[in-house]
Amino acid sequence: MKKIKDLFSNNIVTVMFLILCTAAIVVADQTPAFLFEQIVQRLFRNGVLVLSLIIPVLAGLGLNFGIVLGAMSAQTAMIMVTYWKVEGVPGLVLALAVSTPIAILLGVLIGRLFNKTKGQEMITGMILGFFANGVYQFIFMVLVGGIIPLNNPDMTISGGIGLLNTMKLSEKTSGAFDKLIRISLDQAFLYGFVLLLAVFVWKLFAGIRKREYQSVKRTGTAALVYGAVLAAVRGNAKLNMAMAFVDVPVFTALLVILVALFTRFIINTKLGQDFRSVGQNMKVAVASGINVDKTRIIAIVISTVLASFGQIISIQNIGNFATYTAHEQVATFAIAALLVGGASIKKANVSHAFLGILLFHTLFTVAPMAGANLFNDTQIGEYFRVFVSYGVIALALLLHTAKAAKQRKLLLEQEQQA
Repeated sequence: MKKIKDLFSNNIVTVMFLILCTAAIVVADQTPAFLFEQIVQRLFRNGVLVLSLIIPVLAGLGLNFGIVLGAMSAQTAMIMVTYWKVEGVPGLVLALAVSTPIAILLGVLIGRLFNKTKGQEMITGMILGFFANGVYQFIFMVLVGGIIPLNNPDMTISGGIGLLNTMKLSEKTSGAFDKLIRISLDQAFLYGFVLLLAVFVWKLFAGIRKREYQSVKRTGTAALVYGAVLAAVRGNAKLNMAMAFVDVPVFTALLVILVALFTRFIINTKLGQDFRSVGQNMKVAVASGINVDKTRIIAIVISTVLASFGQIISIQNIGNFATYTAHEQVATFAIAALLVGGASIKKANVSHAFLGILLFHTLFTVAPMAGANLFNDTQIGEYFRVFVSYGVIALALLLHTAKAAKQRKLLLEQEQQA
């Protein structure tokens, strides 16, 4: 009972969202095909953005609201590529290449600022996002077409100064990554199960040889749960048919998986160990010979670059973006999704990211329809989505503060008894 109670208390945000999602799905009364399609799209559209938050948490920087600047660098690159009229996959690859040095530069500047405000990184990142937003809007609303020449009337407003409010991608560029390879959701589930079994077999032999049984146990449990879910879905004719009509963008999915593997790889390297040491105790890290400030800057640079990649993937999936506002809610939604998955400002991993995206964006999908069915007003569902986005961040921070205060009190009592 104590283990169950601890599991519930440590994952209260995730449990609450699971209950909310279940209730909203029932009330919304949408077809399984619609739900599957929306969840698949949002999973791969937002996957890299949420994964970009993990390393800063590991390095003790908390929830990086500074990824807004990574999104700005991505949008800047997309504007440049659109102006150069490079379309399709080459255009998106060029956008990734152009956004990288911009994101690295911004990441270094953010990291240096965070080193000046240790312990206040989250609020600093939030305020920095507001400041950078003003600079970004000044450049593209005032300077472009005025001081910065832009001889393309299709991209500027009628006066010739300032970009259009909405930047549309060409037909070739829109969804270019998503269109490369597509398979049905039921095929993707089956291939995923085969891959998971292969990983389990490999870990089984490696684990027996190295006597590392914990990893084997986790992978085996995951394969068992995955197989049970797959069998349940396959056994339901309605769900099985719905999955056959939903396409999975394989290339985009592979990009998200590569970023997840890259994050896991970094965590298991010497650099990842430095991140953990700095995140746990900076004084001990300094005593161990770790350059704390440099390590923190590297963490922020990686996060900012990944965020820029994630925003490009998101933009190509949608096909257009609001020139002046598309980046504003990137950090809020990504952080909320990560927290919903069970992460905190001190702990986050890849599984938290994927679980959070599934739960958070499932609720995002069905909330307006649930509001319409309950109150005959879809706007209530929209308000609920915004309320949940900010509310889950506030709740997670409150729970972390309460837990930290409880630990300090327990430590003080132990010191007094000693």
